[in-house]
Amino acid sequence: MKDKTLAQKLDFWYEKICTKDFIASDPVQFPRRYAKKEDIEIAAFLTATIAWGRRDLILRSAERLFATMGKSPFSYIASGEYKNLKNKNIHRTFFENDLKYFCRGFEYCYAKYGNLEKLFACTGNVWEGIALFREEMAKGNKGQYSKHISNPGALSDKADDRAGEKESNGSACKRLNLALRWLVRKGPVDLGLWKSIKPSALYIPLDVHVARTARKLGLLERKSNDKKAVVELTEKLREFCAQDPVKYDFALFGMGIENK
Repeated sequence: MKDKTLAQKLDFWYEKICTKDFIASDPVQFPRRYAKKEDIEIAAFLTATIAWGRRDLILRSAERLFATMGKSPFSYIASGEYKNLKNKNIHRTFFENDLKYFCRGFEYCYAKYGNLEKLFACTGNVWEGIALFREEMAKGNKGQYSKHISNPGALSDKADDRAGEKESNGSACKRLNLALRWLVRKGPVDLGLWKSIKPSALYIPLDVHVARTARKLGLLERKSNDKKAVVELTEKLREFCAQDPVKYDFALFGMGIENK
């Protein structure tokens, strides 16, 4: 049973944080700069991929990244311009070789599916979509996987813990779930570009700050920030809004900032 007081607090912080003013200081501004579906999709996944660390540094790195790709990330990839990249640093452990990996993977995915929405929508759920995206990006790179595309691990809840917690339980896939939030949810901040996946199907982009706040509020008991923690927290948030549980990502972010 949901706590009415906590529900009111979550809704208050969602309304306070999720406004158009939030965009100027958030990485979501980069996919919002484009009008073409393919450009928005590519910008969303690339921006989310480098969205870790200090926010001001993320924004600075993203500016450099998209300046390199010109007016259309999709055209940049389709023309093969990315092949001229060297291996300069883009953001922390993300280098131009990593960008080349993503470009080759995107090129393969668009040739096969037409757009990334179709790739994700052809699966049974978000976790299967993430797993398929990871596999298809690898196929575009001669079977090589990237450390920047997280592995959701076993899709069944009956994963064998004897294999090791990280391997059996899977990654929280925070950055991929963030890109999906941007693309699926519709609101003052998120774009709502994809129509074939419902907001109710999304999972929260779990970072250390959101997890810490969720534990303080009694919304999350699991100590590891892994896939099982994402599922646990999202299921709890569904008690407050079954149609759009991930909206509370904004609330948990806001409360976390306040309590710093």
